[in-house]
Amino acid sequence: MFVDEITVEVYGGKGGDGVAIFRREKYVEYGGPWGGNGGNGGSVIFVGDEGKSTLIDLRYMRHIKAKPGERGMTKGMHGASAKHTYVKVPLGTIVYTEDKSFKIGEITKQGEELIVAQGGKGGRGNIAFATHRNPAPDYAENGDPGVYRKIRVELKVLADVGLIGYPSVGKSTILSVVSNARPKIADYPFTTLHPQLGMVQVKEESFVLADLPGLIEDAHQGLGLGIRFLKHIERCRIFLHVVDLTRDDPYQDYLKINHELKMYDEELLERPQIVVANKSDMPGNEEKYEFLKTHIQAPLIAISAHQRKEVDQLLYMTLDALKTAPKVFEKTPDFIKNYIFEDDEPAFILHRAEDGAFELTGAKLKLIFDRTDFTKDEGVKRFARQLRSLGVDEALRKEGAKHHDTVRIFTYEFEFIE
Repeated sequence: MFVDEITVEVYGGKGGDGVAIFRREKYVEYGGPWGGNGGNGGSVIFVGDEGKSTLIDLRYMRHIKAKPGERGMTKGMHGASAKHTYVKVPLGTIVYTEDKSFKIGEITKQGEELIVAQGGKGGRGNIAFATHRNPAPDYAENGDPGVYRKIRVELKVLADVGLIGYPSVGKSTILSVVSNARPKIADYPFTTLHPQLGMVQVKEESFVLADLPGLIEDAHQGLGLGIRFLKHIERCRIFLHVVDLTRDDPYQDYLKINHELKMYDEELLERPQIVVANKSDMPGNEEKYEFLKTHIQAPLIAISAHQRKEVDQLLYMTLDALKTAPKVFEKTPDFIKNYIFEDDEPAFILHRAEDGAFELTGAKLKLIFDRTDFTKDEGVKRFARQLRSLGVDEALRKEGAKHHDTVRIFTYEFEFIE
């Protein structure tokens, strides 16, 4: 089954908690802190695999979770960091946020890696907090939670050359003749229901050829196979535009397909095309071919894929065209932004709740909150100092907070003390 679009949930592993432990050997005077740091959580990483051609594996992996880091240990030993979770995906895979407002990244090379959910950082043990003022801290940090997000994964076939044209003009036959690919071939329309790739070897050089599902008139409006597969032609550097000489008017077929390309993306018409007049072995096609020669400006060649007539010449023409064809750089649509971590949001957000309490939220505040061990008095005191350094006390006073007013921070409630 060919799958080129899917939504999955990815979970980075939680960082391991640091520990607060003290040395208690009989002959070690004053002991001191001895708790190690927690290990980092594992990340979910997509890896490019040229052997894959579909996202079918992700259909059975809707929830991808990395493992958490290990807790810190005694004797100052750090917990082990978790191993990353690697998921192999085809070349040409693009990852967006669920609503497609941000593009997280794409994979175009064998072995290329893309982190889609970062693992959490391990918490620090009490050894890390020892100072001259406080040589025996009785608190440690919890590990950071891993990143969770719902992502939309799309595949755009990555090929140098794309075979385009009406259904049943012989595209699959051409692919089967020039490569080891074995696409389904039959004498009815829409035999090819998803893109097929083949590696074409011409002497010492090679290129990737894609047989793209047949287009028809008004495909850009959803007819036929619709625009679902039109996107797969976006990355082809050149097109082999196949026309069938046995059809009533191959020239009109040529114009209609180009019109569909224009309606989908005008820039596709700027890509080099080689027009391939197939089925030249059938009698009575000479006049049609001569008409094409006088009306088509693009390079034109007549072949018979079935009899392998002039196929080698077509491959040499294609190779020559590839040498001068510009590389394709996909543009991100204006409504999609490239995902970049920007540390520009406020440290906290303060507002008044309906019950009169002051509520504090914000990503940075949440990070400090999650790291705090509220079972330790020293941990709570340290959290209060961190709030003060962020300017929370001053902000509360400006909002009118008074002695003993309730301050709600996520799941905890505190009293404001002047």
